[in-house]
This record gives sequence, structure tokens and C-alpha cells, in this order.
Amino acid sequence: MSEKLIGIGASNGIKIGTAYLYKPVTVNSKIERETIEESEISNELNRLENAKENSYDELELLIEKVKESLDTENIGIIKTQLEFLNDPSFIPEIGKKIEKNKYTAEKAIQEVVNFYSNLFAGMKDEYLRERGSDIKDIGKRLLRNLVNEKSNQLSEINEKVILVTDDLTPSDTVQLNKEFVQAFVTRIGGKTSHTAILARTFDIPAVLGMGDNMAIIQNGDILIIDGNSGICIVNPDQDEIEDYQRKAEQEFESAKLLKEYINKQAITKDGYQIEIAANIGNPEEAKIALEKGAEGIGLYRTEFLFMNNDHLPTEEEQYQAYKMASETMKEKPLIIRTLDIGGDKELSYFTFPKEMNPFLGYRAIRLTLDRKDIFITQLRAILRASAYGNVKIMFPMISSLAEFRSAKAIYEEAKKQLRDEHITFDEKIELGIMIEIPSAALLADQFAKEVDFFSIGTNDLVQYTLAVDRMNEKVAYLYDYFHPAVLQLIQKTIEASHQAGKWTGMCGGMAGDPVAAPILIGLGLDEWSMDASSISKIKQVISRLDRSSCKLLVEDIFQLGTVEEIRAKLKEFYDSI
Repeated sequence: MSEKLIGIGASNGIKIGTAYLYKPVTVNSKIERETIEESEISNELNRLENAKENSYDELELLIEKVKESLDTENIGIIKTQLEFLNDPSFIPEIGKKIEKNKYTAEKAIQEVVNFYSNLFAGMKDEYLRERGSDIKDIGKRLLRNLVNEKSNQLSEINEKVILVTDDLTPSDTVQLNKEFVQAFVTRIGGKTSHTAILARTFDIPAVLGMGDNMAIIQNGDILIIDGNSGICIVNPDQDEIEDYQRKAEQEFESAKLLKEYINKQAITKDGYQIEIAANIGNPEEAKIALEKGAEGIGLYRTEFLFMNNDHLPTEEEQYQAYKMASETMKEKPLIIRTLDIGGDKELSYFTFPKEMNPFLGYRAIRLTLDRKDIFITQLRAILRASAYGNVKIMFPMISSLAEFRSAKAIYEEAKKQLRDEHITFDEKIELGIMIEIPSAALLADQFAKEVDFFSIGTNDLVQYTLAVDRMNEKVAYLYDYFHPAVLQLIQKTIEASHQAGKWTGMCGGMAGDPVAAPILIGLGLDEWSMDASSISKIKQVISRLDRSSCKLLVEDIFQLGTVEEIRAKLKEFYDSI
């Protein structure tokens, strides 16, 4: 009898195959000895240093091995581990545990790796929470090199299998032979883990976060993996196999069709054109976005430049990053969001105040207005980079006109400084704000008189409008951008911008959701920015809709009072076309 297990669909695709159970060494594997004598400290420190050097050499060889098959972004995932090995708060901290606590190198590595992985695990931001797996990956490598243990070579799998394991580290994933590893299933992990990112890069279907239910899977079991829905069926019956074989064939044909939309514009059947952009976190991702069909960058998250550093980035460091993205995009728009840290996005080298409600506290524009030195340095760097492309600037978490005016005054000061220094920049940069706080949406008509554009951040707008912490599993069911109140705030924002002759974009998750497309078309959203992997699908959906019927749909939806009614109306609409 078949068993259906539910996990997180992290990489789309359907595969049917044989289970192969993989049990690698983990950071918490039992160690024989935990403490040492005083006389052994020097030897233990030497063991740690040798393990570090061997790990470094292994990672450099791995980068060399995969550089032809991976893009810059994904090679960067492996390079991050090299950076960990050189981080002054990592290996030296392990050494201190050996010296002060008289720990063996193995025990010291476990202590430090678990400390940092638990630190990341406690963060609310999903992307940051998943970085704990990178720490564990390098910890596992160090432990293996301490005892000169040969690595499990996943690349040596030479038969078609579906890989089943507790977790796959980034360095495991890049070694997978796609010819033989058809899909994989893990007990832990999420959509934003580096393993998930790499799975999508390699087009390997993956279901992660299966939990302890995965224990029923045995070597040799037949599995159906549906990475779209996050389903794993163990030992399916013949009807289930035939059903999924049909789905896999349909998916293959759909994937071929989607490739045709990469270089097409997003135009509805009745000729309404929409600008489709991508969200990025570093300049290298701009190139990937163009390859996926992006017509611009709707959100450059500059916080990652700060978070992946051990100091506040200098003006020159920031300038070089923004310039690289500008030169990549050329005449295409590049919207750079000023620093958005605080809440769950902290910096190791910056002390944040202890707050009861950090998401409602000292973060984003509130922090940069308070720390003018940080703000003006970033604005100078962005302005300098604007000489090389079509740069626009937007401020995050604006809640009042006073905040915008204060931010604009510092922006004008940065411009004056550069003029006085005879440094070239674009004098006509568009200046916009994120609409992610209800007060900003309610005052959109006032803001529209002073800003050049709006960008709706639905992730926070939903959270603040509905008073729902989307990371809290007890209330996450309430988080829904189809809530009538959220839709009304979106409508008000778009209408206010159009009445003032301005435009509105959206860079939250809603923009990349095909189900939401008819509503956004009907509301007249001008620019949609999303994860680059969603672009082709959104273009395809838009090409099959017409604006006139979408406007009528919106009129009907605004007569409804619940999320359930709105979702039912959307399904009815899609069924009709």
C-alpha cells in the first residue's frame, strides 16, 4: 500500500525512481574524546590548522571542478565557505575553545558550529535562517579532515536513483551527477536554502523538510517525487504511477513552451504591455536576471552587501557593487533600495537595541535617518554608480511624508557634495518609496505629489495590515495578499500614482504569483518584479489574459468580503478562460 508524505516543494519537476539512502557524517556525530590535557593543546591546535588548510584546498578544487557548470551566483555559495574559514570569528573561536576549555578539536568545532547554526536558526528571515546549513557544511568538512576521512562521493553514484537523506549541503549538491540523481528528498531544509537554490539551478526536482515521516523510506523503495506540490509517494500503485507519468509528460511540454517567453515582452491579448523585472541581492544576479528575461531590476536588496561583510562597507566598496549592476543592466532600469536592516536582519558588527517588537522598531529608513553617516555614504555610492546606467532609488519602510522629506534632504546633500567634488552622476534619478506600511498606502495621494514612483512590498504590507507574523505557524494561515483590505490598499496606491502621472511597481511575492496576475492587470499595476525563475511563467500567463476582462474581474472581487470568496472567484475566472 502506498504512503503519501508531504514536504516543501523546493524545486519543480516530477520524477519516478528508486530510493537511495545517503547517510553522511554530520556535525553532531558522536566523538570518542571531548577533552585533552594541558600538554596536548599545541598538538590539537596544529590538527585544527591542518584541517582548515585541507578544507580550504578541497573547496578550491571543488570550485575549479564545477566552474564550467555553475554561474557566478552559485559558485559564490561555495566561496562563502572559503570566507568562513578565513573569518576571524570562526576558526580563531574554535582555537579559543581548545585553549580555554581544553576541548579536542572535534568538540571545539561542534560547539562553535552549533552556536552559529542555532543563531541563524533563530532568525525570522527565511533566507538568513537557512544560512545555518552553510555553517554545518564547513563544520562537517573540518571534522572529516581532522581524522583524514575520505568524503562520501555522491558524484560516484552510477545508477538512476532518487536520493533520500537528512540534508544535503551546498558542496554535496554541486557534486550531484544529474544523469543519475533524478531527484532528492530531505528531512530538513526550506525553499530559500542554498541546497534548494542549487537544485533549481540544476533543474533537479526536490522535496525538502519532509520531517521524521521520511523514516519509512527504505533503500530500493519506488518513489514518486512531485517538486511542484511538495509530495513524495512511497511505493505507489500502478494507477498513481500512470497518473504521474502523464503529469510528467505534460510538464515537459509546458517547460518547452515557457522557454519561448524568455525574450518576449509581457503583453495581454488586447495589447496592454507590462514591464517585468527581477529582484536581486547582489550585482552578479543582475546577469542571471537578464538571461531569464528580466526587463529591469525592480529591487536591488543592498542589505546583503552589509550582511555578508565584517564591517560597514565603505563608499568605494558599495560604489563598485552598484556600478557593476548598473553596467550589466545598461539602459534597463535598476531600482536600488537603500539599506533595509533591523527586525530579523542584523549585522554581526553593529549593535542593535534590544526591542520587544523589532519589526516595529529601529529598522530600515528609521535607522538610516538616525545614522546619517551610513545613509549619506550609501547615497553617494549609488549616485556615483548612476553615471553607468539607468539607476533609480527607493527608500524602505516609509510611514510618513516627514520621513520621506528627511530622507530626500540627505539625498540632496549627497548630490551637493558630489557636485562640489566634480564627481559625475545622473542628475535626473527617479526617487521612489516602498509602500509596505498601511499609513503610506492610505496617504498615497499625498506621497504621489512628491515621489516619482511607488513600489509595493506585499510581504510586509500584508504582515502589517493584517497584524500577522507570517513566520508564526500558529497564525500563518491568516497571512494572505488576497485579503480584501490588502487589495484595497494596493488599488488606492496604484490609482493615486496614476492620477498624479506617476507609476507603481510591486516587488513582493504577489508579483510572481500567476494566480494573482488577473487582479494585478485589472488594477493597472505598471511594473512587476519577482524572483528571476518566475519571469517566463508570468509572461506566459499575462499573454493569455486581456485587460478588459481582468478589470471586470476586479470589480466583482471588490464586492466580496473574504479571502475564500476571492480565491473561489479567481478559480472560476481561470476555469472560464
